[in-house]
Amino acid sequence: MSKKNKFFADDGWAMWVDGDDVSTIFLNSWLNPRGKSYMDVAIHIRGVRESTALNMYFPFALDKSEIEDVSLKFDDENLSRAIFSSMCLVDYKKNKATSEIAYNGKTVDIVHLSAIDYTVEPVSKGALLKVPFTELMEYLDNDEAYFIFRIPHKSLSEIFRQRNRVGSFLTKTRDLIMSPIVSESYGYSVRINEARLLPKEINCIGAFHRQKLKKAVITISIADDYEINDSACYRIRRLEEELYRNFLPADFDGEDTVTYQWQQDREVNYKGHFNFYLNISREAISKGSLVLYLIIIIFLDVAGGMTWDAIQLLYKFIFG
Repeated sequence: MSKKNKFFADDGWAMWVDGDDVSTIFLNSWLNPRGKSYMDVAIHIRGVRESTALNMYFPFALDKSEIEDVSLKFDDENLSRAIFSSMCLVDYKKNKATSEIAYNGKTVDIVHLSAIDYTVEPVSKGALLKVPFTELMEYLDNDEAYFIFRIPHKSLSEIFRQRNRVGSFLTKTRDLIMSPIVSESYGYSVRINEARLLPKEINCIGAFHRQKLKKAVITISIADDYEINDSACYRIRRLEEELYRNFLPADFDGEDTVTYQWQQDREVNYKGHFNFYLNISREAISKGSLVLYLIIIIFLDVAGGMTWDAIQLLYKFIFG
């Protein structure tokens, strides 16, 4: 008999650019079920020089100090080639605020968020990132730009959080004996720019509703001992060695990491609804059950030895 634990989270994210742009958002979740999970956010803006600001809503509280500018890692060209899956040429820190990368016949700017002014404000149960382009304009040389940064993925850390089970001591002991196999099931839904899941402070913003979001790509990275329902994937691959060696979050083991990638595009989905659902599962032997079984075996071994010694002693006493 297995003990089943099921947890679910349903999040609404929002991203829009003030100006005449067409954008793509990439969300790469590094899942760490036994610790802190992270998300890398990459926003690709076409028409950045005709735009005035980038805005993004996160469905959980976030402090500016928690945002890591991972674009600063692009001095490693092997890492850049792994991320962009092409032979990139990188002009690292071309100026104060940007690097430049050439790939697939085009050249784009990579903005170093930590080098420019931006704000993170609390909104309802989440946070709103605002990046004005006023200061940035003098550093942009191309009409396309990437903004790449890493944040703690608090929604995933919450559903993976270890929970204390309630109940009496006898109930817990019975469960440990009767249910040595623990079956874990985690469901997570990501809804991008879906108004019904967003707070009213976002829904009242006209620029949000006029956003021309072309595409959203979700990448889920998790170790081999977990299973993902990958029916909606368009690509599955093992993480490149350069990425897990130089790009992974701190304390994240990437040796067994497999990346699953989802994509929804208006070319095939004209409604432009970017809804992604992932189901993660795992079965494992309960450590508590193993400890309890070990205690029982030791107890029976000791008790059995004492009983045998008592029988021998009684035999000698009776029969001399």
